[in-house]
Amino acid sequence: MTTEAKSSSRERLLEAAATLTYRDGVGIGVDALCKAARVSKRSMYQLFESKDELLAASLQERAAAFVAGLLPPAHDGRSTRERITYVFEQLEQQAGAPEFQGCRYLAVQIELKDQSHPASRVAHEVKGNLMGFFRSEAEQGGASDPALLARQLSLVFDGASARAGIQADNLTGLITPTVRSLLESAGMR
Repeated sequence: MTTEAKSSSRERLLEAAATLTYRDGVGIGVDALCKAARVSKRSMYQLFESKDELLAASLQERAAAFVAGLLPPAHDGRSTRERITYVFEQLEQQAGAPEFQGCRYLAVQIELKDQSHPASRVAHEVKGNLMGFFRSEAEQGGASDPALLARQLSLVFDGASARAGIQADNLTGLITPTVRSLLESAGMR
């Protein structure tokens, strides 16, 4: 197999894993992944040690886009309150899309349950980085308990994402006022 073919097969597998697991869950079979990617099982196993490694690589590859779609640019002139609120405004906007099914990283953690699974470790890291963003902004904004506020914001993020993902709630006009109340209560500047 040429380097270009390997790259193309790898990219198709990563895309198939991202698309199918987001839509159908992590229980999607190897046959379905390979069929969607138009790649043989043999080729898949030449590129990835296992389906678990493929799922982890797919999540890792999308992590930068996940962050870029949520977090404000560094040093953008917004206050810490505005920077935190921005994340939830982005979530509200994303949740309005018909294909939105919640946070893929949260879904992986819920579905797998095994924290040692390679995909679960990637998801845990990505979600931990989001909480780290909240904590850093809370510290800079003078929150009375930055660690607690970061946990609360993560809880709101995950809960809102899950409820919107299962179409149990519309986040418009709900999530931003909720976050603002938390920030006010924490004494954020």
